Amino acid sequence: MKRRVCVITGTRADYGILYPVMKAISNSHGLKLYIVATCMHLMKEFGYTIKEIQNDGFDIYEKVDISYREDTGEAMAFSVGKAISLFSRCFAKLRPHIVVVLGDRGEMLAAAIAANYMNIPVAHIHGGEISGHIDGLLRHAITKLSHIHFPATEQAKRRILNLGEEAWRIFRVGAPALDRILGCHLPKPEDLTRKYQIKQNKPAVLLIQHPVSTEVKQASDQIKITLEALSDLGLQILIVYPNADAGGRKMIRVIKEYVKDNSLMMAFKNIPHEDYLGLMRVVSVLVGNSSSGIIEAPSFKLPVVNIGIRQDGRERSTNVIDVPHDKNAIVKAIKKALYDKKFREQVKRCKNPYGDGHAAERIVKVLSTIKLDKKLLQKQITY
Repeated sequence: MKRRVCVITGTRADYGILYPVMKAISNSHGLKLYIVATCMHLMKEFGYTIKEIQNDGFDIYEKVDISYREDTGEAMAFSVGKAISLFSRCFAKLRPHIVVVLGDRGEMLAAAIAANYMNIPVAHIHGGEISGHIDGLLRHAITKLSHIHFPATEQAKRRILNLGEEAWRIFRVGAPALDRILGCHLPKPEDLTRKYQIKQNKPAVLLIQHPVSTEVKQASDQIKITLEALSDLGLQILIVYPNADAGGRKMIRVIKEYVKDNSLMMAFKNIPHEDYLGLMRVVSVLVGNSSSGIIEAPSFKLPVVNIGIRQDGRERSTNVIDVPHDKNAIVKAIKKALYDKKFREQVKRCKNPYGDGHAAERIVKVLSTIKLDKKLLQKQITY
């Protein structure tokens, strides 16, 4: 009998990372894939990205709608509570052998809580990393609720050990996002240039900046500072909407105002993941606070201007320039990324600390062979 593996996906970002894992599970002889789509995938204002999953040929086992309209932490907390209830019903119906979660978001925490109460093993991808906001706390909470760990780096593996997890549960696999870079045919640069109306006579910038949970009140001002800095430089700017966390809708309102008055700016609710990766070969610099600047961008030798605290503590390569939410600092960093020959040579030589592009096959091997017994479920604390 095939093992039923339930993979939770809530955002365009985590789907891009999980895609190679889903593909490898669906191609496996010993596993059967069940996708549960939730959160931003089901929200029209953020592009209703469940369509992207379906367009890739995957079937959706269940839609778990935890949409929220209010731009507050209270609404996010309420959605996590709702998610626990709905995931419990879903798991009771499916009876999965393993639930796979990724990263640090609230819907992943909810799935892990529900699975634990139902004695279903949880496999966690990208645990052991740290970041400069509440998601870092949620990531460690999910680690403690997980039975199988798939960290991307050696440092992350050590951190999971330090959290008291048993060594036999931990498998360093690398970042699945790199599998997609190496294992798929990305759109041709000329096709993307035409599709996204990128002119050849000016450098192009890809901007993706999310709200930070501990700085929700500053979210609007923070995106204004970034947009003002970019406006002063007169560059082509492709803006991807922020996520649905508290403060995100306020940022979108600011973005709409700037795009309305600047012909060099274009904003998108969502960019398909392969297009997004392909654009990293086309643009001259990535700006904002997305983890893609830390994890994927080094593979494209793309300079990154990382703004604020959201990625604090994350391992990074030499392609990243870290700056605060300060207009002058952002302008200076973008100029360095674009025109500093020494820095650009450094970026060309940068190495990606997040693996070799074979994470999914390692994950599938573990999911296929690990013993699903009482020992797996009954965790021991090593300190």
